Amino acid sequence: QVQLVESGGGLVQAGGSLRLSCVASGRTFSNYAMGWFRQAPGKEREFVAVTRWIRDSIYHADLADSVKGRFTISRDNAKKVSLQMNSLKPEDTAVYYCAAGSRPAASATSYDYWGQGTQVTVSS
Repeated sequence: QVQLVESGGGLVQAGGSLRLSCVASGRTFSNYAMGWFRQAPGKEREFVAVTRWIRDSIYHADLADSVKGRFTISRDNAKKVSLQMNSLKPEDTAVYYCAAGSRPAASATSYDYWGQGTQVTVSS
């Protein structure tokens, strides 16, 4: 059974930082893209960042324009991905979901597996 388990969400003031992590289990993820989406109340789920594992500690990474320069995605190994979020803004408030799929796409429909989500709340 495939599982993606997120951790690290919480409440932080604007300008602060949080780090999210996601660990996958249940199958081989070395050929899979792993990334993050977020969904705020009343809005569609949107792409945040994605990685594609290449080998060893080498991986490809891509981020949404809205978070470039503030967020960093890292692939610790084939089964773990982290999202370092700095300079957080109130508009970053959302449920953040870890996702895994066969290609590093920005569309949520391209992902096969999803975590349960972790709440990030940024107060002004």
